[in-house]
Amino acid sequence: MPTQTTEPLPAGYRLGEYIIDRRIGGGGFSLVYLAFDPDGQPVAIKEYLPGGVVKRGEGGTVMPLSEDKLTSFRYGMKCFFDEGRALADIRHPNVVRVVNFFRANDTVYMVMKYERGRTLQRHITALTEPMRESFIRQVFVQLLNGLREVHAHRILHLDIKPSNIYIRTDGTPVLIDFGAARSMLERNPHLILPMYTPGFAAPEQYRARECLGPWTDLYAVGATMYACLAKSPPPAADERMERDRLIPAAKAFAGQYSAALLELVDSLLRLDHTQRPQSVYAVQKRLIELINRNGRSKPTLLTLIKDRLNPTSR
Repeated sequence: MPTQTTEPLPAGYRLGEYIIDRRIGGGGFSLVYLAFDPDGQPVAIKEYLPGGVVKRGEGGTVMPLSEDKLTSFRYGMKCFFDEGRALADIRHPNVVRVVNFFRANDTVYMVMKYERGRTLQRHITALTEPMRESFIRQVFVQLLNGLREVHAHRILHLDIKPSNIYIRTDGTPVLIDFGAARSMLERNPHLILPMYTPGFAAPEQYRARECLGPWTDLYAVGATMYACLAKSPPPAADERMERDRLIPAAKAFAGQYSAALLELVDSLLRLDHTQRPQSVYAVQKRLIELINRNGRSKPTLLTLIKDRLNPTSR
C-alpha cells in the first residue's frame, strides 16, 4: 500500500464553502481534515490523494507525478466520486453520514458529519485487561447493521479495521473511511489501485479481485474481532496463503471467551472465501443468538463502577 507523502492543505485554506482547520487523519490514498462549514459547524473532509501517484501543485492543486499514472489516478478519482454519491444516499446511525461531495483542485472531496468519540483502535491500545465479550458482541451487532445497509446499496467497504470504526461518546459504533469502497457492480476492478491493510484484508484482495464480495468485508470484520481479543491483528492474508501461522481463536482464547464467539471469529477468517459466512445477516444472526443465550445478568455495584471507569475492560 502506498505511503502518503503529499503535503496537506494548510490551516485556514478555503475549500469551496469550507475552511480547513487541520489534518486529523488519512492514509496512503487520502487525507482527512477537520473543517468548518458556513454555519461554523465542524465537518470531516476527505481528499482523494493517492500517495506515490500525485503531488501538490500551486494553490493546493493535485497533479499526477507522471503521464503513466494519469489513467489510474483519473479512474480512481471517478470511483471515489461515484461512491461519494452513492454513500450520500445512505442514512444509517452506524454509517458515517456523507453530507456533500465535490470536485476541486483537480481531485475529489467527500464531506462527512464530524463524529465525537474515539476509534476502536484507541480502545484496544488503551486496554489493560481483556476486552469484555459483552462489549464486543454489542459493538459488532450494531456495526453489522450499518454494514448490511452499505451492502444493500451494492457497495463494499474493503478497508474495515479498528481505526475505521469510531466509537461515539454514547458507546455506539459508526463505520467510517470509505476511501477504498467499491461498487459490487464494478466492471474494471483491475484498473483500480489495490487498497488494503495487511492483517485485515482478505486473500482475494491480493490475488483474486474478481472474487470480491460481502464475504470480503466479513473477513475484515473477523480480523477486527480477532484484534479485539489479541490486541493485534492476525497475520497478513498473503502470508497465511504461503504458510498459515494463525493460531485459531478457539485455541488461543479458550476459556477467556465463549466457544460460540471464538468459532464465529474463526469462520470469518477462513482463507477460502466460499467457506466464510456469505452475508452480514448470517453473522448478525449468530451474534444475536449468542447475546440471547447469555442473557443479561443484573450487574453488581462493583461492575457498574468498573465499567464506568473502563467501558471496554472485561
